[in-house]
Amino acid sequence: MANCAIVGINWGDEGKGRMVDLLTEDYDVVVRFQGGGNAGHTVINEKGKFALHLLPSGIFRSGVVNILGNGIAMDPENLWMEMQDVMAKGVEITPDNLKISDRASLLLPWHRNMDELEEKRLADKKYGSTKQGIAPFYSDKYQKKTVLAGELFYPEELKVHLADLMEWKNLTLTKVYGAKPYTMEMIEEWLEIYCEKIKPYVCDTGAFLKEAQANGKNILFEAQLGSLRDLDYGIYPYTTSSNTTAAYAPIGSGLPSTKIDDVVGVVKAYSTCVGEGPFVCEMFGDEAEELRKNGFEYGAKTGRPRRVGPIDIVATRYGVEVQAATAIALTKLDVLSYMDKIPVCTHYLLNGEQTDRFPFPSALKNAKPVIEYFDGWKCDISGARSWDDLPKAAQEYVTFIEKQIGCPIKYVSVGPERDSIVIR
Repeated sequence: MANCAIVGINWGDEGKGRMVDLLTEDYDVVVRFQGGGNAGHTVINEKGKFALHLLPSGIFRSGVVNILGNGIAMDPENLWMEMQDVMAKGVEITPDNLKISDRASLLLPWHRNMDELEEKRLADKKYGSTKQGIAPFYSDKYQKKTVLAGELFYPEELKVHLADLMEWKNLTLTKVYGAKPYTMEMIEEWLEIYCEKIKPYVCDTGAFLKEAQANGKNILFEAQLGSLRDLDYGIYPYTTSSNTTAAYAPIGSGLPSTKIDDVVGVVKAYSTCVGEGPFVCEMFGDEAEELRKNGFEYGAKTGRPRRVGPIDIVATRYGVEVQAATAIALTKLDVLSYMDKIPVCTHYLLNGEQTDRFPFPSALKNAKPVIEYFDGWKCDISGARSWDDLPKAAQEYVTFIEKQIGCPIKYVSVGPERDSIVIR
């Protein structure tokens, strides 16, 4: 049996969805183990183009079971809307190929409201939240003030539980933010419209995963965002509110006894970042806009223009260490084909000294990038399917990154489609 985690190495938006969609061919089960609907995994295959937010990216593969683990922010409203969109395009979703952990906490209606109100209060000190309720959700989860998906099967107890939580939450909404309170009628409507729709998919996924493990099934663990957005190891406080690392996969999936055999870290051939916070290698002006346009760098969830820059070796090396990556998938190499000279951030300057170590978050704002340039290849590489198909300059760019980050680059993506890949 082989267990593999696919994780982001940098700030997120690296192309994890397209790699899960590709590699799921060799796996029986795909598990989302953390995060919520606050980021998107874009997948392009024979069924069309999809921007997934909660659904695991293995949902397009026949015979693959997809699981939303106990570590996710389970948003019934967003999930049901996403399921309807995907099913409308001909993708079958049933309780046989999608299962929701009964131990996953539900993202409640007021969580999105709280998220938006707090960002508004912070004004120019905001974190750059997608306003999908993720931070308030995880805050409440660790205060033990959420409800579990399994409680949907105990409706009378659930309503009492929700009434207690609503009374507590309304104190904050009304007295801190001056917002309107929630009523039980609103909550009951939410239960009926959304929770009843996803209820048939809720089950004991821990028992399912244990059985799958015992039967030698191959399990793929899908992460959201990247190392630098990890709550503990990222650019705090400009992080997400969950652990994005492969080490969390067993816990967040519902199979804490498992061992991860392989960790495929996904790295974009240049850097992108959505939201606030330090971004040492950031480009500005016309140079940034040209890269953004060529890479179509706009958030899959928000549509916001992504901040862009050259690949950051310092940040990427750190991300590889945090994830304990065993192999790298380098995505969007084809986007750089327009460049005469390709910039790479090889080191940082911090307090007048050159460093290769990723600084403590508070020091990042003082770090400056050291940029080196590599020859571009100035030709279309989207048709490459083998290493030898790539021009020499592209090969040299890939091998330089590989040497600098200390992890083999096994996959090189030259387009968004499933088969636009070079496997070394």
